[in-house]
Amino acid sequence: MQHKPTTNRELRKRRHARVRALIKGTAERPRLAVFRSNRFVSAQLIDDISGKTLAAAHGRKFKGAQSVQAREVGAAIAKAAKIAGITSVVFDRGGYRYGGQVEALADAAREGGLTF
Repeated sequence: MQHKPTTNRELRKRRHARVRALIKGTAERPRLAVFRSNRFVSAQLIDDISGKTLAAAHGRKFKGAQSVQAREVGAAIAKAAKIAGITSVVFDRGGYRYGGQVEALADAAREGGLTF
């Protein structure tokens, strides 16, 4: 008999695994991975082929509500990507619903010049 996931964390991990089965980041088009905790939101640009993080931004550096923080992180990751010479990414919402913080981060990253 298979273990049925009961916690929200287990369910999110399952959703993320389904997304990750389809999405791979490369050096030219890295994966923009989003992570939300109870207090912060963070984003990384990851080259899955070499297993390296190319750029990262974390909400600890920004004050304000979580949606404001997410917008700031999105703008910061876009700026870091521009410095690294990256213009196009694959978006990985990390098993989270596309809305609220995740949507705010994505919109800010697009405004900052990233295409996905």
